[in-house]
Amino acid sequence: MNNTQQSNRTYNGVSRPEFTPNFIQSLKADEIFVFGSNLQGSHGGGAALIAAEQFGAIWGQGVGLQGQSYAIPTMQGGVETIKPYVDEFIAFAKQHTELFFYVTRIGCGIAGFKDEEIAPLFKEAVGIDNICLPKSFAKAL
Repeated sequence: MNNTQQSNRTYNGVSRPEFTPNFIQSLKADEIFVFGSNLQGSHGGGAALIAAEQFGAIWGQGVGLQGQSYAIPTMQGGVETIKPYVDEFIAFAKQHTELFFYVTRIGCGIAGFKDEEIAPLFKEAVGIDNICLPKSFAKAL
């Protein structure tokens, strides 16, 4: 993993970055790449393509855990349509404390949203030890 952030935290005895790195090239066995998807699971670009090529995202599956990735749909409408999927993800992460989740800037690439629009959806994730947010989301919160 390419980690340009300076501070770290420890989770399950392993040092992890404080914020999701801008570029993730590899994951430890217990780490999950959280990316923005579309409901059809057409992982053709952006972080979705990286998830498919490197982290086990399944073509045709637009929601949830797949390999070492977790899809959150962001292409189906406004921010309000993304929130239920973010809430589902947060609940999943709380139930799976054996895993550590790197949330990418979902919705802020191809889907066209701004960090300030998406970050509030992750307010409930702040303080959950196994969820790592992008620095831009943390700043927006």
